[in-house]
Amino acid sequence: MPVAELTPKQKEANRLLGSAARNIMLRGGSRSGKTFILIRALVQRALNAPGSRHAIFRFRFNHAKTSVWSDTLPKVLKLCFPDLRVRFDKTDFYVELPNGSQIWIAGLDDKERVEKILGQEYATLYFNESSQIPWSSVEMAMSRLAQKCDLAEAIAKVTGRTHLALKAYFDCNPPSKLHWSYQLFRAKVKPGTKEALPKPDDYVEMKVNPSDNAENLPEEYFEVLATMSAAQRLRFEAGEWASEVNGALWALEDRTAQDGKTMPGIDSLRVATAPELQRIVVAVDPSGTRGDGGGDDIGIVVAGLGMDGHAYVLEDATCQMSPEGWGRRTVERYHHWSADRVVGERNFGGDMVRFTVRTADKDVAFKEVTASRGKAVRAEPISALYEQGKVHHVGMFPDLEDQMCNFTASGFIGDGSPDRADALVWALTELMLGRAIKKTRMWEAV
Repeated sequence: MPVAELTPKQKEANRLLGSAARNIMLRGGSRSGKTFILIRALVQRALNAPGSRHAIFRFRFNHAKTSVWSDTLPKVLKLCFPDLRVRFDKTDFYVELPNGSQIWIAGLDDKERVEKILGQEYATLYFNESSQIPWSSVEMAMSRLAQKCDLAEAIAKVTGRTHLALKAYFDCNPPSKLHWSYQLFRAKVKPGTKEALPKPDDYVEMKVNPSDNAENLPEEYFEVLATMSAAQRLRFEAGEWASEVNGALWALEDRTAQDGKTMPGIDSLRVATAPELQRIVVAVDPSGTRGDGGGDDIGIVVAGLGMDGHAYVLEDATCQMSPEGWGRRTVERYHHWSADRVVGERNFGGDMVRFTVRTADKDVAFKEVTASRGKAVRAEPISALYEQGKVHHVGMFPDLEDQMCNFTASGFIGDGSPDRADALVWALTELMLGRAIKKTRMWEAV
């Protein structure tokens, strides 16, 4: 069987993947061949170093199984390595090559499986669809990029090296410039802290778009892209990060209103510590799923009302856990902050949040709220509080703030569900649009 021929853009990308840079991102529009060329490079690295281990991550394990395990990985093996005989382990989801190298597939939201996989070290980590992966999950996985592997003798002779260089691969359909992928690969700063990277040359990126893969796509696909909004075409066809989402309810930087008035952004309202607080709440936005990789996050946000009448966002404790797990986490944050109340949405057929939280601790003060209006409608009055300079973030919450800045009056345009932002809206609604109970505290950022 003849080996598949790469497109000119894929050949260019392949050269970049073999460069000296340790962290490499391919970003661009949908169906541009990014995943194909990255998996091809990963298989080649596995062949070059016998006994090496490599991992392909997506945020959701079920998405990793459907997209990578069942589709792209077998396709790459068939088209690019037709004579290679591999073993698919369908229990632990890894592929073993004849030289003993292994390629593992995982979802970073599957806690039990991730703990098992991250118990090993790897020579390559590939974060597929990384716009959907929180930076905290990337940092956790990167701690396992540490396997020292000898190159095959023939490869060592050609390259003059003895060991396989460690590599982290990434791909994405670019979200907004608020996302950690832009901060890391374009702004060359550490996500969250925005400190300059110590070795910026170790982070390189390349754009690969559908037009670069036209020979492998039906002509009708480009007609589909043409029907998308300008914002969606910018992302899925042009492969560019958006400077700011049009009509977003929040922005990091200050904005000018039509009347010329300056509306403060999240950054200009940010503080290092909160003042005396009279009330603290923990808000929960449930996903209604079991937390086993198939659903959205459970948004958990802690906020306080200051003696100055302003609100202070104290912590984003959002997680992907079973009801028992997120119930315990909610109660832990309630006690950690000595909160006055847990606020939870009445959702999915009844008082699930009340039952889950009370199962973890029957003495927790709980208030049930009902979503009688849509998410965007509930969010607008909270957005207005930010414009009035009445809400402050105590520290930085990159994943929460990215969701906020992708929230428009017409709805959320980011990936998945805005669970963090929903929880924020519930917390600030309770504090700023409801009754306040006076107490006095001083808290610092966690």
